[in-house]
Amino acid sequence: MKQQIERFSPHQNAKVFGVLMAVSSLIIMLPFSLLLFATAPTQARPPVFFLLLAPLMYLVMGYVMVAVGCAIYNFMFKYIGGIEFQAKTDDA
Repeated sequence: MKQQIERFSPHQNAKVFGVLMAVSSLIIMLPFSLLLFATAPTQARPPVFFLLLAPLMYLVMGYVMVAVGCAIYNFMFKYIGGIEFQAKTDDA
């Protein structure tokens, strides 16, 4: 049976995506920061606050962009329809 997603919750989806972006950026940024501080000359190192601020920026921008995207999807649904998928129920 084909179904369409009629509405995405902007706040909930944005919250989940923002946290995922912050955590994944922290996981990626931590080893690279250690490598950078171990190998780069002192003059070439970025300020430590930037390395701590980056996951926060990912969280905020991820939240905002997903919330805006969900709001646009919800607005456009009535004009162009929604994301369509086919679901199958398991009759056990």
